[in-house]
Amino acid sequence: MLERYLKIYKALSVVILQYSIIILLPLVFCIFYPYEVHNVSGFLLAALLGFLIYLSGFLTKVKDIGTITYKDGAILTVVAWAVVSFISAIPHMVNGGLNFSQAMFESVSGLSTTGLTMYTDVTKVSKLLLFWRSLTQYVGGAGFALLMLATVIGPRGLGFYRAEGRAENLVPNIRRSSQIILGIYLSYTVAGTIALKIAGMNLFEALNHTMTALATGGFSTRNGSIGEFNSLTIEIIIMVLMYLGATGFGIHYAFWKRNWKAVLKNGEPWIFNITIISTSIIITFVGLGKYYKGFWEGFRIVVFQIISGITGTGFQTVTLADPKWLSFYPFMFMLTVLMIAGGEMDSTSGGIKQFRFWVIFNALWDSIMGFLLPKGTVRKRVLYKGEQQITFSDDNVREALLIFSLYVFSFILGSVVLMCHGYSVEASMFEFASAMDGVGLTAGVTTPNMPLTALWDLIIGMFAGRLEFLVIIYALARIFSDVKNSLTKSRNPISKKV
Repeated sequence: MLERYLKIYKALSVVILQYSIIILLPLVFCIFYPYEVHNVSGFLLAALLGFLIYLSGFLTKVKDIGTITYKDGAILTVVAWAVVSFISAIPHMVNGGLNFSQAMFESVSGLSTTGLTMYTDVTKVSKLLLFWRSLTQYVGGAGFALLMLATVIGPRGLGFYRAEGRAENLVPNIRRSSQIILGIYLSYTVAGTIALKIAGMNLFEALNHTMTALATGGFSTRNGSIGEFNSLTIEIIIMVLMYLGATGFGIHYAFWKRNWKAVLKNGEPWIFNITIISTSIIITFVGLGKYYKGFWEGFRIVVFQIISGITGTGFQTVTLADPKWLSFYPFMFMLTVLMIAGGEMDSTSGGIKQFRFWVIFNALWDSIMGFLLPKGTVRKRVLYKGEQQITFSDDNVREALLIFSLYVFSFILGSVVLMCHGYSVEASMFEFASAMDGVGLTAGVTTPNMPLTALWDLIIGMFAGRLEFLVIIYALARIFSDVKNSLTKSRNPISKKV
């Protein structure tokens, strides 16, 4: 057991080494903004700590990590995300003026691609920190396992990849799949940055907003988010980027291969598109005349927030914490539901995911057909996930309902904690849904001065929601089981010999 945990630690140290290199990337902007040189200390300290962790892993004398199983991958995933969250918080403490809890909130909000923030005025924040926030969302959206598979570990890290909530395998070669996903991600980044630059943003803002839109993160360089630009062109580009970020990588791959059959047979995009269009039209009509004057003015506001909510991005064109919008109950309720629903599987989006709703819908349809068809009729249903064809089974339904139940239970529990601090029922439910599902839209609950227990309630919600709960439960159960077995063997030498 000790050898197995040393191998997990060795793998962890490799993850941290890669992340330490990423931490130094914001320093490049010192070339363009020389006055930012005095803000490099936090990044250097974080990178140094990461390197020391790698060095300690190197000194374990574990020669070969070997293949990371799903069980070990669960432990590696939880520990890696916890350690990286702490390291990512260091620049916020050293250069951002945040205390430990606030810095951890900002760090986890970034890595979980949430977008809720502790900074009250981002225009006064260092450009290095602004880019760092965007970079944490960009990397957190792709996932550390993806980076590891594409570079260092390769197919031996498949258990880590699956434990982090990824299941997409575009080609038989898992390393090649990872490289393709990163290639798609980077290509959209370049295209989005150019498009936003042409639309009127400066290059720094265009890059940051592209990264956080694709990562469905929502951190902005403006206090008023996207609404501060007051540009329909920018809003359209951002909506496209948010949509792309919330679309499964397997569907992107099928699209660029021109495998139209696979694209059209995937159920997720159909549910996703129908939900966005129908809810946007309905909510626009509901608020017509009271919250906006004309249909197109209302549709512009509503559709942006709907896409931002369901993709889990969190950009805003209006201030939802404003009493005017908080009183628009159908709108706020629908946003809460869509935030919990989330985007597509194997995307950068959070939430329950559209694929699981597609599975539940197919289970219902299968049950109806089983009732109507003659007894003994053999039925076989195949679900498309990217180019993969998955045979529909009870296991799919069980997993979908289990995740659904965990999200609903956690949502209720987390919301109650906020209510106990005096926040209204509506605001508590909205804010925790936003945190748990990695969205970032706020009803005004998230502030630097909020109670510490409420702040950590949101931190835990963001962390657990990003890892979809189960992997944390599996990791803790695995560790508990290993400790229990170790103690049993140490107390019973006879069983140890046997």
